[in-house]
Amino acid sequence: MKKRSGMLPSVAIICAVGCSSAASTPDDAQSVNPDAMTTGQLEQRQVALKTRDVLFQRLSGKLMEVMAASGPAAAIEVCKEEAPRLAQQVGTEYDVAIGRTSHRLRNRKNAPPEWAEPFVQQRAERPRFRPLENGELGALLPIRLQAKCLMCHGKPENLLAEVAQKLGEHYPDDQATGFEEGDLRGWFWVTVPAGAAFDAEEPVEREEKKTGQTQ
Repeated sequence: MKKRSGMLPSVAIICAVGCSSAASTPDDAQSVNPDAMTTGQLEQRQVALKTRDVLFQRLSGKLMEVMAASGPAAAIEVCKEEAPRLAQQVGTEYDVAIGRTSHRLRNRKNAPPEWAEPFVQQRAERPRFRPLENGELGALLPIRLQAKCLMCHGKPENLLAEVAQKLGEHYPDDQATGFEEGDLRGWFWVTVPAGAAFDAEEPVEREEKKTGQTQ
């Protein structure tokens, strides 16, 4: 199966399922609910959720490590340099394209893939799964802001001076401040190829069983 990787959106450290939408819209018609999915699409959905969790764990772990050691301004550097590498790593391991996006971007390179644009414009607050060409499945999974993320995404007047300076240096067109705890920050997006099969084990765990070694 052809390996795929994706670009990674800006920092917002929590991946939670959003609230159900009260009304159906034309964009809702482009998505499929789990109870209407084929067996293959259910497998793809599981792969999307798994890879979302893996990317979240790796990125949030790295960010918390750096913030504890060097403060929130250093985490901005991690997001810029490490986040794309982690997205590519996870995408390669699980044979998907994966990243993050938002309706209020920090990095313009993190614009949503074309298939996800209608849901982003709609500000989708619950997961969306969209069948794509060639049997692929696109998944858009909401991210809600945690309190600790306010250090880089809160109201501009509440940001530390060093954080504001770093944001100005790296992202002069930043739109990703002014959030409050619990706000919809953006989404993880995953494109899963046809025929993908869910495996509950992470690739590193499978490798450990083969070699008898741990990392």
